[in-house]
Amino acid sequence: MDDFQKVDLRVCRVVRCEAVPGADKLLRLELDDGLGGRQIVSSIRPWYKPEDLEGHNIIVIANLKPAKFRGVQSQGMLLAGDDADGSVKVLFADGLPAGTRIH
Repeated sequence: MDDFQKVDLRVCRVVRCEAVPGADKLLRLELDDGLGGRQIVSSIRPWYKPEDLEGHNIIVIANLKPAKFRGVQSQGMLLAGDDADGSVKVLFADGLPAGTRIH
């Protein structure tokens, strides 16, 4: 339980989303995290178009060390699950405002 409480899960609103140039699987998401904004990069492009995500709220692990993917900085990781058919499903949190901490 102590380890789980160290993970900062936050609801973030997808403000803008676009494909990362030169990468078949990557999307860059600009997020309203309720704390000033951030961007993440995710390998969900085979399953989602940018317009599928824009305007929705997602859950992000917000306290990861920033990383670069194809030269684009990512400041977190979105939560998603693998479906039985091999597809990926993003966990949406549209009923919660940006910045909400998940416990």
